[in-house]
Amino acid sequence: MSLIASYEKRIFQFKRPSGTSRGILTDKKAWFISIHHSDRPETIGIGECSIIPGLSPDYIDDILYEKKVVDVCENIEYYANHLEELEMFPSIYFGAEMALLDLKNNGKQIYFPSQFTEGNSVIPINGLIWMGSPEFMQEQIEEKIKQGFTCIKMKIGAIDFEHEIELLRKLRSKFSKEEITLRVDANGAFSTKEAHEKLRILSSLDIHSIEQPIAVNQVGQMTELCRQSPLPIALDEELIGCATTKDKKNLLSTIQPQYIILKPSLIGGFKGTIEWIEIAEDLNIKWWITSALESNIGLNAIAQFTAKYEVALPQGLGTGALYTNNVNSPLYIEKGHLKYRVTYS
Repeated sequence: MSLIASYEKRIFQFKRPSGTSRGILTDKKAWFISIHHSDRPETIGIGECSIIPGLSPDYIDDILYEKKVVDVCENIEYYANHLEELEMFPSIYFGAEMALLDLKNNGKQIYFPSQFTEGNSVIPINGLIWMGSPEFMQEQIEEKIKQGFTCIKMKIGAIDFEHEIELLRKLRSKFSKEEITLRVDANGAFSTKEAHEKLRILSSLDIHSIEQPIAVNQVGQMTELCRQSPLPIALDEELIGCATTKDKKNLLSTIQPQYIILKPSLIGGFKGTIEWIEIAEDLNIKWWITSALESNIGLNAIAQFTAKYEVALPQGLGTGALYTNNVNSPLYIEKGHLKYRVTYS
């Protein structure tokens, strides 16, 4: 009995162009790895290799990326026993690891069986406000409040800072910090010169935390910010590309952020995420898990992984509602919580 693997490339279309720190996205590529045993071709494990151009450390272009996916599929027996050799290919590690977990659990896309997958527990999540015009962002905020979210995360740095502050002021004037938790994500948009003042202004609005206020690879400046900031700081992009245990420990023990944001497809799959969690907890650094534009295949697996932990902080997960051509999903949202529908089609 041997393992056999194949892959399929898919392109997901955004319902509307979505503003990110990497620019405006209209579509999203992913490579799906399917694995089965030679004597049981009907039982298939599926995993998603999800990339974001300009952010995923293992993606340069489609040709080189697909070449590595082909290598993994053609040598799946070897990689199934040596996943660590994909350490420098975090998204492909994520896809292969996911497919093997699914196969192990009989190909039902139950990656981590739990009370969550039985429909008996929920995951608190934040409502994400995408970058865009002030009017569009205000519209999203109102929609999230109506949907029952009590934690709102707003991406900032795309429009004028004063407009963004005005949106946050308007929201805070209606809801106290006890009623609505506000998070912001700068995606490294602030210069080191302006960061202190902008953090001071944001702190006056009872902001819970800010993700990645300055660009990556400025360890000295980020360390100083984390020590002096009136606002808790969460590292996000700073973790990407930091692969070895030694480097992870050095990064967190040096910068000492208040939080870290964990995106499995960007930091070495579930194994890489577990290691970050263990290191962070040893240093009394809190964390939460966030998806990174995966389709419902990857998102489902990340949600199931997250449910392994007794999370109190709202996580950065959703239901893949961004795309017009997403696959079906058992995930749904009710009053700011992610739930799993046991029977779905």
